[in-house]
Amino acid sequence: MLQSAWFVDAKWFIIVQVIYLLLLVFTCMRIIYDTRSVSKTLAYLLFAVFVPVFGILFYFYFGINYRKRKLYNRKLVVDEAVKTDFRHFLQEAERCLSASDRQVLQHYKGLIQLLSDKKTGSNHVLPNEEIRLLLNGEELFPLLIDELKKARSHIHMEYYIYENDRIGREICDILIQKAREGVEVRFLYDDFGSRGIRKTIVRSLRTAGIQAHPFNKIRLIRFANRLNYRNHRKIVVIDGHTSFTGGINVSDRYINSPDSEGYWRDTHIMIKGLSSLALQQVFVSDWNFCCNEDLLIDRRYFPYAGIPEKATYHAQIVSGGPDSDLPNILYSIMQSINLARKEILLTTPYYIPDSSLQESLVLAALSGIDVKLLVPASSDSTLVDVASRAYFDSLLRAGVKVYQYTKGLIHAKTYVIDRTLSSVGTANLDVRSFDLNFEVSALIYDEEIAGQLADIFYKDLEDARELTLATQKRRSRGRKLLERIVRLISPFM
Repeated sequence: MLQSAWFVDAKWFIIVQVIYLLLLVFTCMRIIYDTRSVSKTLAYLLFAVFVPVFGILFYFYFGINYRKRKLYNRKLVVDEAVKTDFRHFLQEAERCLSASDRQVLQHYKGLIQLLSDKKTGSNHVLPNEEIRLLLNGEELFPLLIDELKKARSHIHMEYYIYENDRIGREICDILIQKAREGVEVRFLYDDFGSRGIRKTIVRSLRTAGIQAHPFNKIRLIRFANRLNYRNHRKIVVIDGHTSFTGGINVSDRYINSPDSEGYWRDTHIMIKGLSSLALQQVFVSDWNFCCNEDLLIDRRYFPYAGIPEKATYHAQIVSGGPDSDLPNILYSIMQSINLARKEILLTTPYYIPDSSLQESLVLAALSGIDVKLLVPASSDSTLVDVASRAYFDSLLRAGVKVYQYTKGLIHAKTYVIDRTLSSVGTANLDVRSFDLNFEVSALIYDEEIAGQLADIFYKDLEDARELTLATQKRRSRGRKLLERIVRLISPFM
């Protein structure tokens, strides 16, 4: 009897083992087929093989590539319809641009063409009357509030983090007032980053008749995967002419005052001109996807009346994320680096690069280009800090100068190439920004703006310490081992 029971148990054990082996093979095949990044593919394979059951569950919750999955198929269809209408809408602007003889546009013609291609999102270079750099919340919020009060037709707002604090409530009150004046107000918030306003700010806006919706609402069954794909964009468009984007969310922490717990360094921009229509296009695509509405590319939201004579600031809005067929923002950064002749200045709060980006910086430095990277001495994620440190060795050996900001947390996501091209956006230099999050960046083809941003970079270096190769070598063996272990899981971060 005992022997019979043993055989039954052994039989079921073998059956379970065979089923698990088949599931593991299926999972590994799916990882290989579905994951673009080689490093991420290897990481998922190792995790699935060497961490039984949990490794497989982890991949199915966090690792599925939604560029190829049905969750975002509808968004891709919506986006393509909007982009097609937008291309037709701005044909005249494109014809004027092709006739431009500005040297900076001619030099970056390859980059412009790359990002204008239909495969990378048909991102247009458009002229503007004004582009203004804004440092920190103390510069952004007074100007944003002033422009919101001037709204006459509509206000479209999209944020990753919006908090129920002083500045959040002040902007909320202005939106409610403008709605009472007959201005159309649409408010899109990330359901994870702005989860604290669901029962406060959002409820107040809806009570006032304002349309306020979450992006990619988190539901219990799909919690993990929806948590993994967040809308990191920060966009405000006012009357289709004035817009804001960059790294600053709506929160008191971005305003440095005597009462602040720490110093927060960030960069945003205000645009007055046709590039606001490109940001409008991104917002409309996101809105139509989330709200099942069908906002049209028409004169109401895209008030195009020709190119003003004073429109001399050219910019190209690039969006990226699971709603893009290709990693557009990563490609824009790499191509910008490849076109550099003298100097590359990069600022990011998190540095966990794609291997191709890492090699691009190494090649640039070895080619004699002055490459400088500014990161926080200590960010708001200890794990990210440890992982980032593991990437610095090869950069330093190639001649890249790495600086650690010590005054507080530097949260800006910017770069400057040869004081002619600059970028301000929402994307960090990490895998999550290039593959998982919904992001947006503004590439600015203007020597004045690039020069200002370069000067700001060197001003920030006054509050930073340079990380040298000698300092790196003095790390303990335990620290180096920890960094390499954490680097193995960096594709998941």
